[in-house]
Amino acid sequence: MSGISLALDGKVALITGGSRGIGAETVRMFSEAGSRVAFSYRNALEQAEALAAECGGPDMCVALKQELSTPAEGRALVGAAVGAFGRLDVLVVNHGIWPAYDAPIAQMAEAQWRRTLAVNLDSVFGLVQATVAQMERQSPLAPGQATGHIVLISSTAGQRGEANHADYAVTKGALISLTKSLSSELAARGIRVNCVAPGWVATEMSAAAVGDPVMGAAIRAGIPVGRVASPREIAGPVLFLCTPLAGFISGEVLNVNGGAVLVG
Repeated sequence: MSGISLALDGKVALITGGSRGIGAETVRMFSEAGSRVAFSYRNALEQAEALAAECGGPDMCVALKQELSTPAEGRALVGAAVGAFGRLDVLVVNHGIWPAYDAPIAQMAEAQWRRTLAVNLDSVFGLVQATVAQMERQSPLAPGQATGHIVLISSTAGQRGEANHADYAVTKGALISLTKSLSSELAARGIRVNCVAPGWVATEMSAAAVGDPVMGAAIRAGIPVGRVASPREIAGPVLFLCTPLAGFISGEVLNVNGGAVLVG
């Protein structure tokens, strides 16, 4: 009896922010699906090297050190991924920063605003620009396949806002708009662009908030399923959107947040 396959054999994926959290689980899952994977990291060298080795070593998985805060840095990362594996079939834009402390808009430092937009948006422009150019230069791996897949990671904050974190919410809302714009532009050319919007996920970035007795209880109370997500529960939908089973999905915002976006 044959099952339904989510295999990505022969494909090459670039996953940004891949050394920890959602990114690391996405690297693992794409590797399990048979894809060769390049992923970026900024500081977590030991974790990145261990993950690359776990996922098959240099023939199957490479870690690329890259700051991502300008369009040029985004383009450089795409170039490095193509240099490692010769093509690019999937881009998952997972990196980003969320300043954990509250910053009311009247007191928010301009430097914080600029830094968040630089990392969460400016670099994405360069990543997407270089990825689309590469995808349009190469042929699909098999007749009838999509030319490529791009998945942008947004957030519930991008849909309903987040008090005292306006800089973050603005960037995540912009990624939703970018998803829709790119889909309208690229779907007819075989490039599927979609968005996954997580809510609270158990990662290093959210650990302080989720682990706080008062804040953590409030966070869980606002999630209808009663808990935060695991990183793998976000990685799974990302993988799905890059398989033939999602071949007719384009420009979609897939909410993976336990129903929280509906009750916030």
